[in-house]
Amino acid sequence: MNEKEIEAIFVQNGELLKTSELYRFGVSKYEVKKYTELGLLDRITQGYYKLSASDISDSKLISLMIPEAVLTFDSALFYFGYSDRIPQQWHLAVDKDISKAKVRIDYPFNEPYYIECKLLSIGVESITVDDSKMNIFSRDRLICECLKYEGKMDIETMNKAIINYIEDPKKNISKLMDYAEIRGVTKKERMTESYVMKGK
Repeated sequence: MNEKEIEAIFVQNGELLKTSELYRFGVSKYEVKKYTELGLLDRITQGYYKLSASDISDSKLISLMIPEAVLTFDSALFYFGYSDRIPQQWHLAVDKDISKAKVRIDYPFNEPYYIECKLLSIGVESITVDDSKMNIFSRDRLICECLKYEGKMDIETMNKAIINYIEDPKKNISKLMDYAEIRGVTKKERMTESYVMKGK
């Protein structure tokens, strides 16, 4: 199979393809190795390839490799403007039963947080990051996640997130209370709510 045929496969079937998909389209193991060494293909992580000439954003790589992942913690806080610290990796909530190999990828760097599947779809919104559709916990659900795991968070980041949430006109206290009940952080949520009331 020549270079033009390889390029056509990616154009017709997606910017990022699994090794198994390339084999199914008639590309041999030898050809995958050959065209990677020649610079036509880039190995993104184990089992995933793209055309070297294709410029795919990190957000698109995440959305293609782990489409069910939900942005949380630092990544979501930065998106909502609750933190000004640019995340050094993608913070992703994923099903606790997901294949660990699927999320332990070489690139983009990510930090997975494993939770029950039934909790993964609650308070989730769809957003566009760069050129990609991604899932993210809503601002109200996000604060409850931060309260749930505040012991693992940087204190300054946590405090700033709470303050910015309090000042956010898009917050929904009713939903915050609902999510707090679900996540078992009702007492912590009441403390946050009291701050909200004081801030009004």
